Amino acid sequence: MASTTQRAGFRRYIPLQDAERSRQLATSDTYKWAELRCTERFVIDWTRHWETLANEPYKGITVDGNVIPNLFHLSSDIEVSAPIEAMKNAAVQLLDTATPSERTALAKPIHAPEWRHWANPEIYIYRHGIRLEEVSNELVDAVYDLMRASLSPTGYVKAWGCMKVNKFLGEVVNGRKVLNEGSYNFCLFGMPSQDEPWGWQIFGHHFCMNCMMIKGQMVISPIFMGAEPNIIDEGPDNGRAFHRPGTARYEADAVHPADQRHLGGAFQDNRVIPYEGARVVTLTKEQQDMVKQLLTLSLNYLPDKALNARMEEIAAHWEDTYFAWIGDFGGKDAFYYKVHSPVVMIEFDHHSGVFLNNEEAMPFHIHTLVRTPNGNDYGMELLKQYMQKSAK
Repeated sequence: MASTTQRAGFRRYIPLQDAERSRQLATSDTYKWAELRCTERFVIDWTRHWETLANEPYKGITVDGNVIPNLFHLSSDIEVSAPIEAMKNAAVQLLDTATPSERTALAKPIHAPEWRHWANPEIYIYRHGIRLEEVSNELVDAVYDLMRASLSPTGYVKAWGCMKVNKFLGEVVNGRKVLNEGSYNFCLFGMPSQDEPWGWQIFGHHFCMNCMMIKGQMVISPIFMGAEPNIIDEGPDNGRAFHRPGTARYEADAVHPADQRHLGGAFQDNRVIPYEGARVVTLTKEQQDMVKQLLTLSLNYLPDKALNARMEEIAAHWEDTYFAWIGDFGGKDAFYYKVHSPVVMIEFDHHSGVFLNNEEAMPFHIHTLVRTPNGNDYGMELLKQYMQKSAK
């Protein structure tokens, strides 16, 4: 993070408080806000499309509609992942802290369809699990403890940072009951165990994460992390910035009204996404090292051993890895990039405003995504192999 000693540029794009949408936001809680937004034609059509996608049998992101087989394998090495005992203990403590009704809301079967019903907008449509702003501080702390046990220290700070910035956004635009640190749902899949598959999910505005554990093997994807603004310029976290602000124009026909340049967002589990850009092996060694750095920065939420295993998996498919870029190259320019191979897809995008009113993409609104193509988002391919092996 870089330090800033002056009021950030995003403030010129704060909407007027007497605008109709600002008045609605100021007087709404998360339920009222969802009710208002869900009357809009775009939201109606968007969520209807989500439901259509969610009802499709899971296949995974592919380049041509065909899943490449034999990419992912169950490991017999329990050391490849996070400390499973610490994770299990944190999850058990979470369940012990919950009330009976909260435990019922928390616990889902390992194959539950809710895995695929995460969404990153603030519009509260999918409501499975517990809502952090509606439960005790002790239960919220237990959720954080499980996240801390599951992630690297850097990964936990990133996750916490997304939630912190969401709170700051709520303060900036006077929407504290819609945008805050508790604007997230959390649930468990399966029962915490060192031997049986289980996992957890958290989702809400600008932060969604899915974690599957199969013995010592970990898959954490899909992941969405974002920030609007990406600079905190007042309060206890004053002086922190993730990137510098600027502007850039993109071709209009390449931009979805909500996802914009992103291709692998919510409900895109089966999307056909062709490779784009340059094969990384055609780049210089220095450029290839930079691509590896981008991958590491995007995946370093994983504990060290899991990260090392993931990078080895990616290296095995380096010949089929592509890097694509949209935008300019200056320090104040907005841009998009994608790194895509048979086993990983990461995206980074600067967006136009949603709660701020900049009409063009600026670097103070960031979206990032991590996907595991060819059927292993949510650890689904490994889970299928585990179930087949257990049935023998």
